Amino acid sequence: MGLVVGGVLAVLVAVLLWWIVRTYNRLIRLRNQTQASWAQIDVQLKRRHELIPNLVEGARGYAAHERGTLEAVITARGAAEEAGLGVTDKAVAEELLTAALGKVLALAEAYPQLKADQHFLKLQAELTTAEDKIAYARQFYNSAVQTYHTALESFPGNVVSGFGGGHARREYFEAGATAQDAPRVNLA
Repeated sequence: MGLVVGGVLAVLVAVLLWWIVRTYNRLIRLRNQTQASWAQIDVQLKRRHELIPNLVEGARGYAAHERGTLEAVITARGAAEEAGLGVTDKAVAEELLTAALGKVLALAEAYPQLKADQHFLKLQAELTTAEDKIAYARQFYNSAVQTYHTALESFPGNVVSGFGGGHARREYFEAGATAQDAPRVNLA
């Protein structure tokens, strides 16, 4: 009889350990997915930042007296590229950059030659593509964060997350009022 009880206890302990390991590994996988999806946002933002100097240079030739607008974009780009920004600070910096870019794109309406410039149109199309990729990456990241938070807050994740540490809530990458109110300009 003691052997049966010992066997049952051994099975229960094994099942409990398996459950803890499985849950912990799931939390690790979800945490890594949020980090990887944040890295994708970073890649897309860097691509966007690389396009900006060419776009500003293209506009500068046609709109030389719009210096303040063009410098505002360069300043906003520098702030957005600043190292060590957290998710929220990065989102705010990117919103300001989006607003400044909207003003540069609006210059094309005032300068028909700029609006017809093939190089500027190509850069604008690339920027639009970059913006679409950023929006998708942001959506994917926020979805990964939501899944991670759900796993952390629900049973058994809320119990197991404390075992190894390193499991903390992540910030969402949210677009605020600045990005939502940025002017949309179609040069086509």
